[in-house]
Amino acid sequence: MRLGWLVDKLGGTLHGSPDLLITGLSPLASAAQGDLSFLSHPQYIAQLDSSQAACVIVSPAHEAQAQRRGPCISTANPYAYWARTTQLWKSQLLAAQPHTEPLVHPSAVVHPSAQVHASVQIGPLCVVEEGAVIGAGTCLKSRVTVSAGCRIGENCILHAGVVIGADGFGFAPEDQQWIKIEQLGAVRIGNDVEIGANTCIDRGAIADTVIEDGVKLDNLIQIGHNVHVGAHTAMAGCVGVAGSTHIGAHCTIGGGAVVLGHLTLVDGVHVSAASVVTHSLQKPGQYTGVFPIDDNKTWHKNAASLKQLNALRERIKLLEAGQSKQRS
Repeated sequence: MRLGWLVDKLGGTLHGSPDLLITGLSPLASAAQGDLSFLSHPQYIAQLDSSQAACVIVSPAHEAQAQRRGPCISTANPYAYWARTTQLWKSQLLAAQPHTEPLVHPSAVVHPSAQVHASVQIGPLCVVEEGAVIGAGTCLKSRVTVSAGCRIGENCILHAGVVIGADGFGFAPEDQQWIKIEQLGAVRIGNDVEIGANTCIDRGAIADTVIEDGVKLDNLIQIGHNVHVGAHTAMAGCVGVAGSTHIGAHCTIGGGAVVLGHLTLVDGVHVSAASVVTHSLQKPGQYTGVFPIDDNKTWHKNAASLKQLNALRERIKLLEAGQSKQRS
């Protein structure tokens, strides 16, 4: 890949020869001659000078330093530029190795009533059930299940083991036993959605579970029934979202976080990793609910103190009330 060709495609300012050939993509620390790399986080600045990369993608703030070591591409958002570079790189690899296998793997099971666009790729051992709809350009990796009546938009990627439209967790207690509530809704997924391996999105109880355009879900995520996830929201691995919660657009939820059911998170909410969201978040911003890690002995002392907070609060109220009487 010629640097000049790359900049013609993606923009940015090239400092160096447009004829320089790139033969690989690598991180700064492990880049070899011929590799293209990038710098997007300040913590890696120390690796810039010593990197063997042929060229580095940097922000204008690091342009001068990068030029001292060699060729660079300056752009406002190096990480996004790098992402688009990887897409171009993959497209070049695919062009050099044309896809010869059938779009639908022979081991896949597709119900005759399912509406599957002719361009959809369906991998080994996938199941597409009755009445499902899958839009153009979507790719189902191996062992993906799209259950009856569920709809997937265009240009989506569902990685291995994804299950769309399993029954939601709905049971009514009666006489010390559980009565199943039939899950009569479906799942509706928009365009340009990517869903990581072994993630499960449950069908709605009556109304549909909805995943809007551009949502990105990592591996091992559980989305409960009747959840609504707004456009371009991203969730990291092992997030759990309980039923009937509405998450707005452009939110992020860190790995291992839990969002309880029947809550609302407005647009632009960012939840830190391992947090537990117990109430609705009505203002955009960063939210954290993590008890800081510590050595075990100190943690036990702090946990014991937390248990006494309510009693301490009541004692403070009594003291304040007594001081108030003395002043009067």
